[in-house]
Amino acid sequence: MRLTLALAALRRHRTRTVLAVLGVAVSAALLLDMVMLSSGMRVSFRDLLTSVGFQLRLAPRGTLPFDTEATIAGAGDIARRLRQRPEIIAVSPVLGAALHVPRGDRTVTSVVLGIEPLTQGDYVLESGSNPVEPGWMVVNDEFLRAVGARVGDTISVATGYDPQLRTFQGESRAVISGRARFLYMAREQLATAMPIGTLQRLSERPDRVSLYMVKSRDGADVEQLRAWMEREFPTVNAISTATALQQVDDRLSYFRQLAFVLGAISLMVGFLLVTTLMTVSVNERLGEIAVLRAIGVSRAHVVQQIVLEGVAISVMGAALGLALGLITARFLNGILSDFPGLPSAIDFFLFQPRAAWMSLGLLVASAIAAGVYPSWRAASLPIATTLRREAVV
Repeated sequence: MRLTLALAALRRHRTRTVLAVLGVAVSAALLLDMVMLSSGMRVSFRDLLTSVGFQLRLAPRGTLPFDTEATIAGAGDIARRLRQRPEIIAVSPVLGAALHVPRGDRTVTSVVLGIEPLTQGDYVLESGSNPVEPGWMVVNDEFLRAVGARVGDTISVATGYDPQLRTFQGESRAVISGRARFLYMAREQLATAMPIGTLQRLSERPDRVSLYMVKSRDGADVEQLRAWMEREFPTVNAISTATALQQVDDRLSYFRQLAFVLGAISLMVGFLLVTTLMTVSVNERLGEIAVLRAIGVSRAHVVQQIVLEGVAISVMGAALGLALGLITARFLNGILSDFPGLPSAIDFFLFQPRAAWMSLGLLVASAIAAGVYPSWRAASLPIATTLRREAVV
């Protein structure tokens, strides 16, 4: 009954109701986007790190993986000692470099990863075969388009370009054995992978790697294992998934602060909009409210009906704002995802049902708060005085 009366009151002023719903929808869309932004990149980064099951990464001391061209010497000995630990079930060394492919009068340059094909966690093979032979390599679609090649083709590759002599340090022939999706590469970035021994020979960096990825057994104490690695190998930093997430949080604190401020502003705008509408509506209906009170309708009944009007506006606006928020989030995510060096798997705006429910809950709570004061004030006015004043007017 109360909801029916509330909806009837809203239909009585259709234009005002529609404008209020649209205003709440804009606030809801901004609030949803800010809630998605505050947690989206962290969640997608965590999912990326844990998708291949490696809990630890070892990089040259003082750097993050591939932040610089620094490498770790004595790679074979470190890998052997890591594999001797009973808690460790897989060690994947990775060497990064630049790969040059001469194509007529031009040279195509891409990132190349030296990996161990059977333990790697840097790509997902989509077609063809892993580079299990020394002369094989897997590439992404962007590389195939850039060089105009297909899986199965044999191409010339080189590393270590000398701009003064215009020559390469290492040149070889390689067979494109497969097509892969690289997990940590930026969108549109050319990427390839080959056996780590082949790349070490081509780049003249024997027994060196850029990174180790380490997978531990279920139930192993990852932080204790990380501490042992840093004590055992003084030339490396051991980074656990938790440590990496903390570093990401530190670097992205600006985004979280911005999301919090804009989210609070959008919530406040929605609150003020509903409060204004409810106040105007109540002032227009003082006589009607006084009549209801005069015939025995309780004060709580009046308050509940007016609060339900605000809730109805917020729910309709939130439903519309959910669709609008998802559209704008997709558009903004496309812009931010082009940030240089950012892995394509990272999303700034990641939809989560919890975020949608949180936004809806905050808006409904603000609508309830917005309607309580003006409705209670109107229902508390002296009945006789209010009727006399409304009759004179």
